[in-house]
Formats: sequence, C-alpha cells, structure tokens
Amino acid sequence: MLALSAAAAAAGAAMLVATAMPSGAATPHDARAVGSGTGAGILAATAGCGRAPTLTSGTHSIQSGGKTRSFVLRVPDNYDNNRLYRLVFGFHWLGGNANSVVSQSYYGLLPLANNSTIFVAPEGLNNGWANSGGEDVTFTDDMIRTIENALCVDTTQLYSLGFSYGGGMSYALACARANVFRAVAIYAGGVISGCNGGTQPIAYLQAHGLSDNVLSISGGRSMRDRFVRNNGCTAASPPEPAQGSGTHTEFHYSGCSAGHPVAWYAFDGGHTPTPQDAGSNAAWLPQETWTFFTQFPSTPTPGPSTPTPGPSTPTPGPTTPTPSTGQCRVTSTINAWNTGLTESITITNTSTTAVNGWSLVFALPSGQVITSSWNASYSPASGQVTARNVSYNASIAPNASVSIGFQATHTGNTSRPTSFTLNGAACTLA
Repeated sequence: MLALSAAAAAAGAAMLVATAMPSGAATPHDARAVGSGTGAGILAATAGCGRAPTLTSGTHSIQSGGKTRSFVLRVPDNYDNNRLYRLVFGFHWLGGNANSVVSQSYYGLLPLANNSTIFVAPEGLNNGWANSGGEDVTFTDDMIRTIENALCVDTTQLYSLGFSYGGGMSYALACARANVFRAVAIYAGGVISGCNGGTQPIAYLQAHGLSDNVLSISGGRSMRDRFVRNNGCTAASPPEPAQGSGTHTEFHYSGCSAGHPVAWYAFDGGHTPTPQDAGSNAAWLPQETWTFFTQFPSTPTPGPSTPTPGPSTPTPGPTTPTPSTGQCRVTSTINAWNTGLTESITITNTSTTAVNGWSLVFALPSGQVITSSWNASYSPASGQVTARNVSYNASIAPNASVSIGFQATHTGNTSRPTSFTLNGAACTLA
C-alpha cells in the first residue's frame, strides 16, 4: 500500500490555495457513444433535467458492489434544472478523504468554475483507491448514474482529477472509462489503481515533480506515454526544468487525434499537488487544469427531435445578405428539450487570408435567452447577439474552423438564427 512521506503529508495538509442517467447496470451509458473524430459523445439531457433536483450539496451515501459508499456533492448556487452542467470528480490522496478535497476547493477548481460546474468528492475505502476487482470504477459508474438521475448534467462534459492515489484512480478511469470521461488530470500519480483497458484515446493532462520520492517522475512519463500513443500524438521528449531552477515546463504534444490533446507539466519539486514557481505565492496548476478542461465544447449529435434542413427550414433568400467574396460559412445545430436548448456553431473561414480577431453577429429567435456558453463571449443574452473570440481561438486560418456554442432557455421557439455576419461580412448558412 502506498504511503505518503512526511513532506507529502504536509503538502496534503496545506494543499491548494485557490488562484484567482437513467437506471441500469453499473456500466457506461449507451448514450455516450464516442465519435471517432471528436472524443465526445451524444449530448443528452439527463433524467434530472427539467425537474426539481433530488440531490443537494452535502454528503450522500449509495450502495455499490454490496458496500455502502459515500461522496460529497457541491451543486452550483442558483442551480437551474434547465441548464446542462459540467461534472467534475476530485479523488483524494492516500490518507485523505472526501472532505479533504472539499476543504481544498476541489483542487482549487471550485472558485474558477463560478457556479458553472457540479463537483463530486468521492470517499475511498480505507482512505485510498485500491480499486480491487474494479470496485472503485463501479462506484464511479454508480455515482454518475445517481447524480444524472437527480441533476441536469451534460453527458459530454465529465472530468476527473486527483493527486497521488487520487491521480492513480483518475488514471484508472482514463483506462477503463475513456468513453465516459471527456478528460482527466493526473497530479503526481502512479499506476496504483490499475489500468483495465487503456487502449482508447482521452484528453489527458499530467503534472509531476522532478524530485518526487513517493511516485517517481519516470513512472509518470510512462503513464503519459500510453496516452500519447492512444491519442495518436507525435512522439517527443518534452523539455523539463533544471534541478534547483524553481520553475516548471509546459508541453503540448502535436499531431494528436481531434479532441484528444495531451499536456505534460514537469516542475522542480517533490510530491505535491500545489507546485509553485520560485518567487510566487500561488499554485499555477489549478488554472492550467481548468483551462484544459474548459477547452472542450459540448457536442450535440442531431437526432429525431433535432431540426434538420428541409422544405420547412428557413433558407437564405433575396433579403438575406450573402458574402460577395466567400469569406465565411456557418453551420448550426440545435438540441432542444423542455424549456432549454443548446446551439453548437461552427465558423469556417472560406477566404484566402487568415481572420485575426472575430465577432459573429446573429439574431436569436424570440423567447431564447443565453444562460451559458463555451469558446466565445456573448453579449447581450437575447435579441441581436454578438459572439466574440476568446484568447485561444482569435485566429482562423484559411479553410480552418472554430467551434463555439451556448445554452439557452426558450419559450417554445427552438429554431436557429437565419443569418450570421463575421466581422461585418455575411456568411453562408450551411
């Protein structure tokens, strides 16, 4: 059984200071079929959407594998049952417990989420994650099903992270549940909770200290390299900081399959989830993890209830502006339920020059009001809306695309906008 050193225990005690479905067997939901190119599944409103929540923030117990297991849940303030929420699991270290993760603000992500995310801190057996016979993976399946039955969850936006033994558990989920979780983050982990499967791609972040004397960085590199291969990334030897430099390095692999990035952080330090660069009094890892997790948009797949172009679908006519120089093309997909919907928008630069900084303008149909969004900032929330780029997608190369989207409430009209303009030029609506 893994034991933390005194330094590691101290790190655990002083851990993060924040910077800035349906019922059935305990297996992945059928609705989570993985798209070959996106790494995300069908966007489905869970059973908890559109009805009063049956779980609240606090400690909850469930039966899993014949044992009573527990977890601490953190539901966003002003929870809206018509809004799809991201779901993040934070697994504790050896000797810690669920409340340890809660007290450290779910590894520092809670304040960064700004009430956009449901957080879960599971309680391990014997304060660890031995995952004997896969029982902790089954426990995770059972927690997901319980939470999705009770609350409105975006099934394409499940994430897991953890430190030390908790990192090992998140790694086990990357191996066994790559078709359930969108991404994982491993802090100073090891292959100590097993790796059943381990052949499918998943978005993967790992951070490890050069002088970790509990779980060596060499083991961390081997864990990372499994998913470099699974994700189809180009093999590389990432640079790492010098011993005694008090710095960290960041490396993003190239050539990875769409939707499956791999990020590697090495730092001059030991077994800790809160590395800090010399001269800094803030941990840098929470923000890096949050940025990694939130880069992924929801990816609804059209189904029978999704509007598709046809005779009754509005199409551009004489009164609809069309680009004279073929500068942009927009595709838009609506996924609607009860009084809510999501709209996924893809902007393609069809010109021969790059777009550097962009604003997409469109009119929301009457009764639609934006409540949350991804990959762009939107203003105002209704009527004539302008979506503006964020820092990481400001440039669109010729023939390249960016994907953005939002979630909205509606009063019955679930149609999409009938026209879009990019930087003042009308786009073709596909």
